[in-house]
Amino acid sequence: MGVPAFFRWLSRKYPAIIVSCVEEKPKECNGIKIPIDSSKPNPNEVEFDNLYLDMNGIIHPCTHPEDKPAPKNEDEMMVAIFEYIDRLFNIVRPRRLLYMAIDGVAPRAKMNQQRSRRFRASKEGVETAEEKQRIRQEILEKGGYLPPEEIKERFDSNCITPGTEFMDNLAKCLRYYIADRLNNDPGWKNLAVILSDASAPGEGEHKIMDYIRRQRAQPNHDPNTHHCLCGADADLIMLGLATHEPNFTIIREEFKPNKPKPCALCNQFGHEVKDCQGLPKEKQGEHDQFADCPPGSEQEFIFIRLCVLREYLERELMMASLPFTFDVERSIDDWVFMCFFVGNDFLPHLPSLEIREGAIDRLVNIYKNVVHKTGGYLTENGYVNLQRVQMIMLSVGEVEDNIFKKRKDDEENFRRRQKDKRKRMKREQHSMPGGQFTPQPLGRGNRGSHQPINNPRHAAFEMRMQDRQSTTPSASPNTSFTSDGSPSPAGGIKRKVEDSDSEPEPEDNIRLWEAGWKQRYYKNKFDVDVSDKNFRRKVVQSYVEGLCWVLRYYYQGCASWKWYYPFHYAPFASDFEGIADMPSDFEKGTKPFRPLEQLMGVFPAASGNFLPPTWRNLMTDPESSIIDFYPEDFAIDLNGKKYAWQGVALLPFVDERRLRAALAEVYPDLTPEEIRRNSLGGDVLFVGKQHQLHDFILEQYKSGEKEAVGLPPELCHGIQGKLARNDNPVLPDETLHSPVPMLRDLTQNSAISINFKDPQFQEDFIFKAEVLSGAKKPPPVLKPGDWEKTNNDGRPWRPQLGFNRDRRQVHLDQSSFRTLGHAMSRNRGHSGSGVYSNIAPPGAYNQGNTYRPLLGRPQQIPKLLSNIGPQDSWQGPTPLFQHPPQRFDRNSGATPLLAWNRMPHSQGQPYQQNQYQRPGGPMNYPQRPNDRRERGRQGYGRPYPLPPSSGRYNWN
Repeated sequence: MGVPAFFRWLSRKYPAIIVSCVEEKPKECNGIKIPIDSSKPNPNEVEFDNLYLDMNGIIHPCTHPEDKPAPKNEDEMMVAIFEYIDRLFNIVRPRRLLYMAIDGVAPRAKMNQQRSRRFRASKEGVETAEEKQRIRQEILEKGGYLPPEEIKERFDSNCITPGTEFMDNLAKCLRYYIADRLNNDPGWKNLAVILSDASAPGEGEHKIMDYIRRQRAQPNHDPNTHHCLCGADADLIMLGLATHEPNFTIIREEFKPNKPKPCALCNQFGHEVKDCQGLPKEKQGEHDQFADCPPGSEQEFIFIRLCVLREYLERELMMASLPFTFDVERSIDDWVFMCFFVGNDFLPHLPSLEIREGAIDRLVNIYKNVVHKTGGYLTENGYVNLQRVQMIMLSVGEVEDNIFKKRKDDEENFRRRQKDKRKRMKREQHSMPGGQFTPQPLGRGNRGSHQPINNPRHAAFEMRMQDRQSTTPSASPNTSFTSDGSPSPAGGIKRKVEDSDSEPEPEDNIRLWEAGWKQRYYKNKFDVDVSDKNFRRKVVQSYVEGLCWVLRYYYQGCASWKWYYPFHYAPFASDFEGIADMPSDFEKGTKPFRPLEQLMGVFPAASGNFLPPTWRNLMTDPESSIIDFYPEDFAIDLNGKKYAWQGVALLPFVDERRLRAALAEVYPDLTPEEIRRNSLGGDVLFVGKQHQLHDFILEQYKSGEKEAVGLPPELCHGIQGKLARNDNPVLPDETLHSPVPMLRDLTQNSAISINFKDPQFQEDFIFKAEVLSGAKKPPPVLKPGDWEKTNNDGRPWRPQLGFNRDRRQVHLDQSSFRTLGHAMSRNRGHSGSGVYSNIAPPGAYNQGNTYRPLLGRPQQIPKLLSNIGPQDSWQGPTPLFQHPPQRFDRNSGATPLLAWNRMPHSQGQPYQQNQYQRPGGPMNYPQRPNDRRERGRQGYGRPYPLPPSSGRYNWN
């Protein structure tokens, strides 16, 4: 959903919803790789029934990752996707169903945002390539060193759109992957797998929600099913709450800010392309073993427990003395609806509501004050009561002027603080100690480049004098300083633009903080006068329709495939007058676009190579009747923001009637293969030989029955729907050829596939937004102290590890850390005497707890560490080492698991995973505290031995 800061706000306000995933890593014993047995109990101490994968959140990071080199070709991309799914499966371990949903053709309302994203991606891709080439040329002309440029075609991420050959090949690869896992992985043997590829219309997450809604309406549905949904979009949280399922969990990658990225020119870390100087790589480690390794670790995952979020919301939304009965489910639906005002994929957010300014909290407070007057809730089963919504919006409109003024004051205060900070940093630069006292970055080989000081007392005197000069009161407030922090000559020098303390601010013609802001807004954004009440009402009506459409989309499904918001900007909250009588019905019986039609609606001309030749010409031919849909350049309105990606792309809206008329002339040019890719498909169900449904599906193919038959719910955990023969099925005892050359063919296949269709209902059927009868409410998780924003006696919140709150954790005490400090060389990356001298630094120095292997020498484990167990753990005030009790494997190897290969082993053997066993040490060490005082208490980096302890592990 279009709320970039929503999850950050949510996790800070309700921290207990986050649980860190416990992930079992693959092991190696005597050179034999042991894959994870996912049929064993979940190490997170919770068992999930269904796992749903929003595949687009997997496809994008696997095909064009930001923190590591991209795959070289399409085959490597497919293998990376397989590995990612394997890892998720091993963490969640579903027992009933795996649902994999790829984005299909989206509703017209979403296509506007897709169009904006793809036009931006194409424009930024070209600009980035040109800038990269320019900087490369400049560096080479100055004599810099850069590795030879790889000659490869730039991967256009726009191909991740329904209707392209890439998405068609992805569907074939996933069919092969599912069959391979059903044959060889014991954790999949009793699992039903549904694949909804890009040919099935609808966004991936909404296809998943539609499946859940329709299954909940069946009499055989288990109301206590434990769902787990994978995806990073914020709207998944809303969708999960909208199901009203008591056991719903979301798994997503843990966001780590400021994650290092390699330079696109020299592939080194520590700088961006624009700052590249073309310097050769410096040796990193005794054997240069860290040269090509990013300083981060493998991405970790977290769980978001919606049952805990429901506890938070129930407490926050509780209202006393209501004129009607309080219903927490209805209140949560109203909360979901109010979140739409701060942004979503279908509507621009209101100008006065910014999530970073506490807009949701403001709306909740207004809601609790006004709901006594409304006489009821704002929504019911996905339908909006506009009369009650009007009261909320007008209450927001009353304080809009104050919101804009406060926003301006906050921005000016922030800029003032940043300016003072930059000045202070410039003045303090010269006070940095020099010579051998100069701080050096970790992992560099130039520590010996500075000569030792011959006269320490004189050097210390000079340092004191420099510090005294920087703080002398004789300098006037107007004294100017040079770029290195020293005072400039008398009279000063003219400051260059690039040395200015103030950053250039985008021009703002609206000035919402000044009187007349509404007049300027409508004149600049809509080119109409504020006195044109008819136009303003038209904008408000379209926005109200959008609110009704979005809520219906979340709770009932797509109300109209054709509707969209026809403006780039939103109205003000104070304009929501008289909306109670506005119509909120939508045209029925609408159909989605076909895949190639959607490509024509969302692609720029630069991505026309994914389209048939005659269709492509419509984008570039000056005589084309729709050439105006594909501008070569377009404006981006920052709209009060600072960065271009936050602005509004001012693209023309696509006229559906003109587009269809132009395409009617080129439809006859499609080849049979293009006609197949342009058709709408459906879902496919896969099961293995040991599944109860296997023989029933096989009988459908043997009988030759072409009519759809009902799925017996007793054979598939209560799942209901219709089954129909597939034109290109996966059948037992038939060889399934691998679409990826590096992977083997399945010559002994026993899996089977068949078309699956969800239960169907009348068009006016209403799915009830309520907790089902028989559902058991999960036991409360929150304690009285959890209602506060911080816990642990005021220390920052630390996520729980796994779902068991009483899990015993292993902790290292001070003596253990001292042992590590003496055993590990402080000159990391250089020759040293410690057994860990070549291991990447932990904690604050290394993003994560990944340790790489010792090269060329056997690993030795300090005796103290090997004896640490649960009985020796020190339960200190600050949990440092949050891992389950375990004995450490002295023979833990560091050789990476081999990639997917065509080894001639039998298919009955466990499958091989392409996951690298990165930990090279006996254990993962805790992150170092950020606070110096905390670091001192725990014995980090002490240059001198401490007094002897009174006990083996615990001493004060």
